[in-house]
Amino acid sequence: QVQLVESGGGLVQAGGSLRLSCAASGLPFSSRSMGWFRQAPGKEREFVAAITWSGDSTYYADSAKGRFSISRDNAKNTVYLQMNSLKPEDTAVYYCAAHGGGNYAYTSRYEYWGQGTQVTVSS
Repeated sequence: QVQLVESGGGLVQAGGSLRLSCAASGLPFSSRSMGWFRQAPGKEREFVAAITWSGDSTYYADSAKGRFSISRDNAKNTVYLQMNSLKPEDTAVYYCAAHGGGNYAYTSRYEYWGQGTQVTVSS
């Protein structure tokens, strides 16, 4: 049974930082590319960042470039999202997902999803 468990969300002031973690089990993590998405109330789930299985390549949404950093530790079966210079518009539930192939930005290309962690940025 595949499980992806996110943690690290919370309430932070604008300009602050948070580090999200996603612990994976039940799948060959070291051979899977992984992604982070977010969903704000009333909006569609949107791509934030992705990282290849080796960690050699990373991809970011324009909204995340220069502020967010995705990384992974294959020995710990964990993928991270470091978020700096947070803005109120970053408020959303953040999800990690295991990539199944194809375009990293499409939710349909991910096979497994976590339950999400809430990030709230106050102004």
